[in-house]
Amino acid sequence: MTPDRAARRTPEPSSSVEVTGEHSQFRLDLERIRFSPYFSRLSAVTQVIAQPGAGPLIHNRLTHSIKVTAVARAIAVGFADPASPANSLAREHGCDAVVVQAAASAHDLGHPPFGHLGERVLDRLARETLGLADGFEGNAQSYRILATLDVSAVAPHGLNLTSAVRAAVAKYPWTRFARPVPFPDGGLPRGLRLVDGAVEAGKFSAYDLDAADLAAARTGLPPMAQSLECSIMDTADDIAYSIHDVDDFYRAGLLSQGAVAREFRGWTQAATELRELADEELAARTAPPGSALEALRRKLRRSDGWIADDDAFAAAVDVVADDLVDGLLASPFDGSIASERALSSFTNGWIGHLQTSVVPAPPGVARTGLVTLDQGAWHEVEILKFVHRHFILDRADIAMYQRGLSRVLTRAVKGLTAWASDEYDRHRVPQRLRELIEIATDGYALLRRTRPEGVPVPEVGELARLGAGRGVVDYVASLSDDQALAVSEAIDGRPDRLWDIGQNL
Repeated sequence: MTPDRAARRTPEPSSSVEVTGEHSQFRLDLERIRFSPYFSRLSAVTQVIAQPGAGPLIHNRLTHSIKVTAVARAIAVGFADPASPANSLAREHGCDAVVVQAAASAHDLGHPPFGHLGERVLDRLARETLGLADGFEGNAQSYRILATLDVSAVAPHGLNLTSAVRAAVAKYPWTRFARPVPFPDGGLPRGLRLVDGAVEAGKFSAYDLDAADLAAARTGLPPMAQSLECSIMDTADDIAYSIHDVDDFYRAGLLSQGAVAREFRGWTQAATELRELADEELAARTAPPGSALEALRRKLRRSDGWIADDDAFAAAVDVVADDLVDGLLASPFDGSIASERALSSFTNGWIGHLQTSVVPAPPGVARTGLVTLDQGAWHEVEILKFVHRHFILDRADIAMYQRGLSRVLTRAVKGLTAWASDEYDRHRVPQRLRELIEIATDGYALLRRTRPEGVPVPEVGELARLGAGRGVVDYVASLSDDQALAVSEAIDGRPDRLWDIGQNL
């Protein structure tokens, strides 16, 4: 049976849609996402560096999403060209540029305050403090917003998006406890990993509460495999953040040309000797320059043997060294027209190169979707991502700041949970939080009634506790960075930022 890509979870009256046809339905989805308050909120959510400390030109989650959308659309439009090597793939699987745009616009809606740090902290709190077995995951939160938490006039919950768009948002189309299906190459999809012989989902796109909706949206698609439109969005996400993170760090003066040059030149000049070192020696503080790049080469060979190649890795190191180390970083960013022009040339050149390097992936490979970057570009993106991980995220000052932010989220989650369960004062909990707790509690009750296959069924005595925990997580995850700070301080009895909390709380 051919799935209806334009099907919605709730039938809508014809008067609610001014235009007809499948493509117009996807355009309506795109508009619902872009007009969502969850989309607007992304302008006040950290990408990597918080804007107050680095200036207004640093990317936030909204500008990131806009750029991912632009890259994803360019790839999808390119696939429509009969001369494209991916044109037959696009015709076979369906590749609507508007579906790709909608998925790219929505892919980060669930990111909590403080970027990936917030995601890790909320996951730990959700599992260890609130007893939510599937914890917190930004991709699953994005899907929950679209399917359940956001509102439209035509459905009781969610934006009532088409199946094609909902499926395209699901980069990791399984729940935390899904059992992996066998792949021809015997590997696991990206996002799943083996830990002590058992499969764990490090990434997933739906909580148990939303698993049935995701399954319905993916009718007709192979188990645990992205749709083509999702694969394009996922690749565009990789391209965009690998480039604009470097853009941000260069603007903020955080990338030291000397330190980056030492690492790259150390690997180029001593690659043979570095290969003879044990993994423990590469990780030691006394490891020679180039050791971190050598560790990356080994990791890629272990995890992505389907594409990783030593010659391609060495060529990519040379390309990035020439363009980034000896090119862009050779002149510190000073805000002048000349430095802006140099940065624009670097960014535009790389984006143009990478988005035209997207090709059909080899069939039957678990670690990739239906499309991927060609071998050279794939290695270049991995090395560009290495630059920001190694030279920025491991900095002691950033680590110290992040530890402080983790305390902010911990205070907010624990304080709100205690308030929501306070027999004498819970009637004064913010209305929005009460509503989110009710939605989550009803969701767990529905799980108990319907018992969908593969989804743990909660005990009846656990419904209220689980609903309160998920509702608090949904609430905190929907805050901006500043709102999270204000809530944390207010609930801790500090009135300094009381009036920053906002009416929507």
